Amino acid sequence: MIEKTDLSFERAVLIGIVTREQDEDKLEEYLDELEFLTYTAGGEVIKRFSQKMDVPNPKTFIGSGKMEDVRQFVKEEEIGAVIFDDELSPAQQKNIEKILKCKILDRTGLILDIFAQRAKTSYARTQVELAQYEYLLPRLAGMWTHLERQRGGIGMRGPGETEIETDRRIVRDKISLLKKKLATIDKQMEVQRGNRGQLVRVALVGYTNVGKSTLMNVISKSEVFAENKLFATLDTTVRKVVIRNLPFLLTDTVGFIRKLPTQLVESFKSTLDEVRESDLLLHVVDISHPNFEEHIDSVNQILSEIEAIDKPTLMVFNKIDAYKPEKLEEDDLMTEKTSAHYSLKEWKQTWMNRLGDNVLFISALNKENLEDFRRKVYEAVREIHITRFPYNNFLYPEYDKYGEKE
Repeated sequence: MIEKTDLSFERAVLIGIVTREQDEDKLEEYLDELEFLTYTAGGEVIKRFSQKMDVPNPKTFIGSGKMEDVRQFVKEEEIGAVIFDDELSPAQQKNIEKILKCKILDRTGLILDIFAQRAKTSYARTQVELAQYEYLLPRLAGMWTHLERQRGGIGMRGPGETEIETDRRIVRDKISLLKKKLATIDKQMEVQRGNRGQLVRVALVGYTNVGKSTLMNVISKSEVFAENKLFATLDTTVRKVVIRNLPFLLTDTVGFIRKLPTQLVESFKSTLDEVRESDLLLHVVDISHPNFEEHIDSVNQILSEIEAIDKPTLMVFNKIDAYKPEKLEEDDLMTEKTSAHYSLKEWKQTWMNRLGDNVLFISALNKENLEDFRRKVYEAVREIHITRFPYNNFLYPEYDKYGEKE
């Protein structure tokens, strides 16, 4: 497997640009997320650099003047890694490395590194390795110094293939091998899914670090790894859960993120099959995050890509214990009231009202409103189950009437 980048206790700087599509507030938010990614990978962010540009510089991503500022800072502060918020082209990465003479990473490379650290099972490691090799293939020339030299010596003269071509062929062969290995595992997992019988399948989906694994631990009484870092869960976990007397399968899946590398979406396709083949989605949202609405859009975009957007969905707004609206004084006539000032009650009267009964407000950590959560999930699973097996209707009464059947 490709060696993962060691960012442990490494001093890093972040670089992003303000464009027509990305204003300063948006950039600041992306850099906050990039800083959390860096922290998750084990690095420490010392400074951020940003520049206003219509389009990124095709050679060095940022302008020459700003690049000189970064070079001086990197030299003076002994910075180990420079991390860019957008994906760099192989040529840009090569040029920047020549100027800054330190480790250069982009958002995609950083996410791949975190995945490499977090992958525990053989299946997850294979998926990450495939994504890494696909990311690496166009960047081979910049990663080793020997690559452009042609092999010499007895039997090696003549046209031959350069060492770079040899390495590219090796990587392509490795990609082909990994794809075959994943195809074999996919068949095994398909058989496993088929062996689970006719139980209703429920999948937890959502942005990374919204509390999906914590929620799963609470309602399935199991010990799934949960941590306040990005991408704590990479391996799909399936548990049998029983609410009252109604059994169903609950799946915890990998979290999504904005600007998710296409290589990862592709290589984790089979993990996302759990979502595609589920009967009900629990879309978990961290309502305490100031940009939770954009997180919802990002998740919906990926659900559209894997053709799972039209599935029955319950919106679960988690972390209500951490939600704190900005205060607006009654005598403040200058400040315009925005969604940042909304209380939870006011949020319920917005677009969330159109979702009807498919909205829940809970705290998985403090176990707030979990009874309401169980009731909604029970009713949603029951509806799917009795549609599939109408003769089972009497076995699973409505939640509020459960005690009556005894």
